[in-house]
Amino acid sequence: MDNKKSKIEFDIELDENNVPEKMKWNSTDNNEGGDCHASLISIWDAKTKNTLKIDLWTKDMKVDDMNILFHQTMLSMSDTYERATGNDKLAFQMKEFARFFGEESGLVDKPEEKPKQ
Repeated sequence: MDNKKSKIEFDIELDENNVPEKMKWNSTDNNEGGDCHASLISIWDAKTKNTLKIDLWTKDMKVDDMNILFHQTMLSMSDTYERATGNDKLAFQMKEFARFFGEESGLVDKPEEKPKQ
């Protein structure tokens, strides 16, 4: 019996300096895809015990949108980490940093400080 296969593909248009101008992605598994402005891909190489990274963004990616991307990615990573390891203590600390990042980047309101008595 053949195993089911799925592909995720990225098409990247580069300018004369090899800087991404346009990016599109496609998934054969459920026919999703479309234009995107950034992609952060981490691949675990079990042989070398190292993470391979492919981080790309287009010229049109705005800093405000990059802040949102990183904030949401950190929150998602903490959820994934907790599901994969069961380490709720470290997952909570990751979420706390994501909260701090969100506050400092203006994505999340800072809690009001209580007046000193």
